[in-house]
Amino acid sequence: MLDKAGSEVVGGVAVVRYGDNPLAAIERIKEKIREISPGLPSKTLADGTVSKVTIVPFYDRSGLIHETLDTLKTALSEEILITIIVVLVTVMHLRSSVLISSLLPLTVLMAFIGMKVFHVDANVVALSGIAIAIGTIVDMGIIICENILTRMDEAGPEESTLQIIYEASVEVGSAVLTAVSTTIVSFLPVFTMQAAEGKLFRPLAYTKTFALISSVVIALTVLPPLAHILFRRRKEGRASWRIRFALPILLIIAGAVLAWKVHFLGLIVLGFGCYRLILQFLPKKLSPLLTRLENWLVILLVTVLLARSWQPLGIEKGAWANFFFVGLLIGGLLGSFQVFQWLYPHLLRIFLRRKLAFLTLPLLIVIGGAMVWLGVPKLTGWLPDSIRRTKPMMGLAHSFPGLGREFMPALDEGSFLYMPTTMPHAGLTEVQEVLATQDRAETPLDPAPLSMIETIINYHPEYLESPQKVRGSYR
Repeated sequence: MLDKAGSEVVGGVAVVRYGDNPLAAIERIKEKIREISPGLPSKTLADGTVSKVTIVPFYDRSGLIHETLDTLKTALSEEILITIIVVLVTVMHLRSSVLISSLLPLTVLMAFIGMKVFHVDANVVALSGIAIAIGTIVDMGIIICENILTRMDEAGPEESTLQIIYEASVEVGSAVLTAVSTTIVSFLPVFTMQAAEGKLFRPLAYTKTFALISSVVIALTVLPPLAHILFRRRKEGRASWRIRFALPILLIIAGAVLAWKVHFLGLIVLGFGCYRLILQFLPKKLSPLLTRLENWLVILLVTVLLARSWQPLGIEKGAWANFFFVGLLIGGLLGSFQVFQWLYPHLLRIFLRRKLAFLTLPLLIVIGGAMVWLGVPKLTGWLPDSIRRTKPMMGLAHSFPGLGREFMPALDEGSFLYMPTTMPHAGLTEVQEVLATQDRAETPLDPAPLSMIETIINYHPEYLESPQKVRGSYR
């Protein structure tokens, strides 16, 4: 029996073929429903009302799929914006920042090609592997670009720029390859997972491996030629007219085109193109100041875009509050890194003089990890009962019981399956009355006895879209 809004109805469950795309299957089902709806039977009641058979979905997974993909898309876009800000602040060289940031879309594209070739499903966990690898991706570009700029500053006027870029790339190429290889090796245990855990997490390991391999290939083959086009040495004078005028004109055209569709982004690109064009006619002595100003303006604009997309305080707090919060958060983190970089030589000297005391820190981290993983009862099994039954040890055993064997994260689907059971002697009429109160679906995939009632409860999403995205609550 199936009950919908207090009335007994006829229902069915659509089953997707193994390996098929669930979202595409749902869209095909909806299209077929629209196709057959005009031919469904109807009749005219005594009061003149036309009663027609209709097909009404009572559980549609497309909402869950779209929300999951939107969450991942938002996370990827915001992570890319944060990475661009970090690269701009760290390198303080706009062309290098553009060059390094260009690795991200190319690497993601090559990772998708790898997923297509090796038949890796594009689920949320698989795509999160790309998000995890973004930090390592830009590291490759930062290392190579930093070395190229350093070698160009140290080279003599007679040396060829092409030769300098080639030698700088070769110098750090093996180190970059070794660093990425160690990261890939660290994910080998994930490939050995079996059953549900393996099906869930192996795609993540594949996508991260694809992204890392792609980043190395692009960093060693694509980035040096682009650096030869974009970078110029101070001793070589002004760049060619193609770099000086063609690029600003292209930016102006692109900004004008974008302004028709995306006004904010289009105006930014248009203004930047005009600035680069005017910059060619300004005195050279203003170049260092303008370059630094240019970097900070780009950082400011990217921070504005991040604040508009992220809105960590909520849209109800306003754009300025979110902007200042994001700026303070990123500035505080980067500032703490700068302080650590300044303190690092002093800390290194202190730790090298007290090696044994310093090694207690990683030892405590290992012990803490073992307590979380295996649990205090298993780790302290060799201790006598007089020690294990003390109050501190029992408190630790209660706080750290161990993770167990299951390694499956919970997925919030936005709905519940409520399954109460009646007494075995309950009759059909009584069960039908309960159904009319709470609705029930018996699926052919999970045959249930008459005493088992399954009720699907859909609740409102956390974010309400009326008229703007405002954080709400589950109801």
